[in-house]
Amino acid sequence: MLHLENMVLCRESQVSTLQSLFGERHHFSFPSIFIYGHTASGKTYVTQTLLRSLELPHVFVNCVECFTLRLLLEQILNKLNHLSSSEGECSTHITCEIFNDFVRLFKQITEAENLKDQTVYIVLDKAEYLRDMEANLLPGFLRLQELTDRNVTVIFLSEIVWEKFRPNTGCFEPFVLYFPDYSIGNLQKILSHDHPPEYSADFYAAYINILLGVFYTVCRDLKELRHLAVLNFPKYCEPVVKGEANERDTRKLWRNIEPHLKKAMQTVYLREISSSQWEKLQKDDTDPGQLKGIKGSVETVTRDTSSVITHNQDTKVHTKEHV
Repeated sequence: MLHLENMVLCRESQVSTLQSLFGERHHFSFPSIFIYGHTASGKTYVTQTLLRSLELPHVFVNCVECFTLRLLLEQILNKLNHLSSSEGECSTHITCEIFNDFVRLFKQITEAENLKDQTVYIVLDKAEYLRDMEANLLPGFLRLQELTDRNVTVIFLSEIVWEKFRPNTGCFEPFVLYFPDYSIGNLQKILSHDHPPEYSADFYAAYINILLGVFYTVCRDLKELRHLAVLNFPKYCEPVVKGEANERDTRKLWRNIEPHLKKAMQTVYLREISSSQWEKLQKDDTDPGQLKGIKGSVETVTRDTSSVITHNQDTKVHTKEHV
């Protein structure tokens, strides 16, 4: 448990709730769990870390990649079949096109000895895309435990609230768990935890404090902030590396990093240039506006080309209609 707390920071309440829902391996768990929250609030990471740490049999599927019913059902069944197969055994690819077949095949696969006496978890990431598929799919997943008479829990991960999912005809209600956005204190703690071993924790924490002071008002996405922290840290510690300042000389370190962070606000955060291009700008001291101008020219050419192609296609269609 202590090891898990070190891996999952600032999500103690959510981890505790999920652990209580999972219960013992051989006990029937809650049929469906709906986890929602904004991007980079830790939904996917916490769920995956918890399932892996507890060594629970699970299948993780991204609904963006599996954009049709067949792709989704086959992905779940084949990953589950891989779990049930013994090492070295070559399992055949399973095909499935409708949900009724999915229920039947799911029951067959979970008859395996290593899955029979414990809960199987199906995690559907980006679950909001399920709303664009067949109408019976979401109610079917919500009641999968009842339909298959198996010890299975379906976990939905979404960025939108459950009320946007609920069908007008009604359905089985899942257990709903909310992941709030990280506070500035949470972000400080999480980002400071990533400090390089060659520098002290206090030195890196001071850098993170400066970074959040600049970017927190415009960006609270943990992934973006982590990217920015890694990208800009070499510039922050440059005076220390050159021997021009020590780790406690925060004023000099701030003066060195301030213009650099202002440039980062215009470029890297908006992903207008790549990380390698940004590093080249650091060395050459080039104005990022030059690269923006190049990008703008390319976009203009692309837009003009698309307009010409569209015009030609419309002309062909118009000609055919009058022939």
